Amino acid sequence: MNVGTVDDLLTRELRDDRIALVDATGREYDYHWLCTTAWKAGNFLRHSGVREGVTVGVVGDGPLALLACLGTTLLEGTTRFDPPTDLADEDDFRTLVAPVDRLESYDLPQGAQRVGYGDKPDAPDVHHFDAGLWSENPSFPPLAIDPDTAILTDGERTVTHGQVLEAAHGVLEGTDLGADDRVVVRGPLSDPRTVVAGVIAPLLAKAVIVLPGDANDGEELGDYAVSSESDAPVPEPGRIDLESVSVSRSH
Repeated sequence: MNVGTVDDLLTRELRDDRIALVDATGREYDYHWLCTTAWKAGNFLRHSGVREGVTVGVVGDGPLALLACLGTTLLEGTTRFDPPTDLADEDDFRTLVAPVDRLESYDLPQGAQRVGYGDKPDAPDVHHFDAGLWSENPSFPPLAIDPDTAILTDGERTVTHGQVLEAAHGVLEGTDLGADDRVVVRGPLSDPRTVVAGVIAPLLAKAVIVLPGDANDGEELGDYAVSSESDAPVPEPGRIDLESVSVSRSH
């Protein structure tokens, strides 16, 4: 697929009924759902001040965490998965998206917003992500994102749309990953290489992203596992080793 930035993987033309995502319970979501709900996530997060130049912390590794990342991407923001709890001095940090019962564990800079998912939040200043996804507009205005726009950070390394797509194409060239293959995300999303190999590369190939959860450790769930060779053996027949994913450093 010829795309210039990651938002090109979520366009109206790509919506269909092929499976895009499988969660830890085995529930399947198609590409129509993934694209449309990513647009809703972007529209919702816009209300929390997400835009180009700001960082959004995302806690968790389920479908809602992934949607928060994709919504942030559509708004030209930068996602940091599983950030540290002390963020008070991070001036560009704008929004935290996390399970409701974990939000108060984080010290945020003044003016930053808290967005909770799962249980309905009791605090009036906490936005409810689940409810927002149901109520938001299921469309998104056309985008013109520069490939040099930051998309992911781990606090030390920040990478752009262009770098992420280049690395994802490298994953496809180094594997036989094709449409409908299942890619099991067994590495940490806090590592940008995991997002490249476990999320972006499958979207490029029209493959299936599998988010396994701890309960499925040791159970074969797909065709490829994304993890490091230094980690425990994986049950899937193929492995995409994180050390083989080349993501150059932006700044």
